[in-house]
Formats: sequence, C-alpha cells, structure tokens
Amino acid sequence: MRDVVALVLVTVAFLTLPLIIGQAEHKVMAHMQGRLGPMYAGGFHGWAQLVADGVKFAQKEDTVPAAADRRIFLLAPGVALVPYLVALAVVPVGPGQVAIDLSLGLFFALAVMGIGVIGSIMAGWASANKYSLLGGMRVAAQLVSYELPMVLAAASAAMAAGTLNLSGIAEAWEWWWLAWQAPAAVVFFLAGLAELRRPPFDMPVADSEIIFGPYTEYGGLRFAFFLLAEYAGILVVCSLTTVLFLGGWQGPLLPGFLWTLIKIFLLAFVVIWFRVAYPRLREDQLQRLAWVYLVPIALLQLALTGVVKVVTGA
Repeated sequence: MRDVVALVLVTVAFLTLPLIIGQAEHKVMAHMQGRLGPMYAGGFHGWAQLVADGVKFAQKEDTVPAAADRRIFLLAPGVALVPYLVALAVVPVGPGQVAIDLSLGLFFALAVMGIGVIGSIMAGWASANKYSLLGGMRVAAQLVSYELPMVLAAASAAMAAGTLNLSGIAEAWEWWWLAWQAPAAVVFFLAGLAELRRPPFDMPVADSEIIFGPYTEYGGLRFAFFLLAEYAGILVVCSLTTVLFLGGWQGPLLPGFLWTLIKIFLLAFVVIWFRVAYPRLREDQLQRLAWVYLVPIALLQLALTGVVKVVTGA
C-alpha cells in the first residue's frame, strides 16, 4: 500500500510541479523583459496565463502529415515525456521519502533521462520532413556531447559519498561540499540544460526561427506534451542537482521536503534566468564548451575527489 501511495504522490508531483515551473517562467520573463501579455490573463498578475495556454493548445488543430509514419508520429510525445516520470520516482524529497529506493538510483536516473531523446528522434524521423529529421539528429548529437560531462560530474558526487543511492548521497552530504564539489555541480547543471535543449543550448529547436526542429509538424496537445516534457526535464535536473550537490532535504528549521522544494525552485529560477540573459550559442560553440571545457573540468574534479578520499581515508 505504501508503494502505491508513493507512486501516486510522484505522479501528482509530476503533473503539477512542471506546470508551476512553466507558470513561473511566464512571470519571471515578463518581469525581466518587460513583457505585458503574460501579466493580464485573468486579472491579478496574469494568474490565468497557464489556463489560457492550455485552452489554446486544446483548440489548435492536431494534424498528421500525409507522408508521416503515423504510429511513430503519435507515439513520440509519450516517449519524450514518460522517462522523466520514471526518473522522478527514484529522487528522494526527504529521509525515507522516495517512491522507489534503488541502490543504483543515480545510475538508473541518468540512464532513464537519456531515453527521452529517443522521442525527439522519433518525432523528427516520423514527420517525413527533412528539417524535422535534421533537428532530431542535432538533438541526438547534443545528447552525445553533454552526456559524458554530466555523468562524470555525477560520478564525483557519488564517489565523495561512497554510494550510488540517491538517499545515501544526500545523507552523506556536508556543507563544505559546496566549495569542494562546486565545479562538478556547475558542469552537471550546464550539461543538464544542454540535454534539455534549454537556452542558450536550444539550437536543435530554435523556436525564434521559422522551424521548430523535430517538433515542426506537431500541433495541439501533442505539441504541448513536448513542452511539458521540457518542464518535467527541468524538474528532474534541478532535483538531481539538489540531491547530489546541495544536500537534498538538509537545512535548518523547516521540514526536509520543504527544503528540497525550495532548492529545486531556486535552481528552476536560474534556468529561467539563463533563458532571459544569454543568447543562443552557435553549434561550434556548443561542441567546444562540452569537449574543451566541461569534460576536462569534470575529469579534474573526479581526480580531485579520488585524491581527497584517499588522503582522508573516508
């Protein structure tokens, strides 16, 4: 019974927290860029903007290109979205408060997150549109580039804690890790944004251009599922960053799960701030950042962690 209740709570969180992040993005961008539209829907501070977006997507025509592989085309949004739900099930929000407590929880979460890119590749290939296909391949190339530094950075936190269990990593965390593991935290967070194709790493979709990458042929609610997958990905990346590098539920006075949520939403604010503040990178800049900077930094951090563990005998 406990497992059923835990999975239900995870599902409820999965269906609500990404929407809250999406609503926050509207408001934060409205304030930072002086956007008036998102501040009017429903009256006070544009509280109904999210509802208006939902109605808009529901009303849009949902078409399937005549030459498309219909079955794959319809299946792709679900393949892009569901892996983040599965990954969220192994992320603890407090001591013993995790739906599925796996001894290899970190490995499982990272592996499952990588599956989401298959949904984008499926969408590009099934659309029977060469631009969509190229967009899907660029998504895959970006994943290959940033998966390595992300895994290396996560391995540093796991090595420091001496476990791959996410609850164990959060419990082993000490305040001085904020300085010691800071390079790994930055690498992990940036690589996570790149895997999600969030600005300034959004070259495969480039929503300000004529096409929208692998999602060009999608409309209506299926297009909304791809957007929901993006916000769900933000939730998962911020949750893992919180558990690995910010101590998860650790904090004074407040209950543990509140500290977890506070840290997650602070990181989500940083994600939104990046979108507002930084222009899109070129493809060569994207690859250079990954291979010339992030991978060496992650390797050096991993070596430093190993040395500290040996010296301290921990």
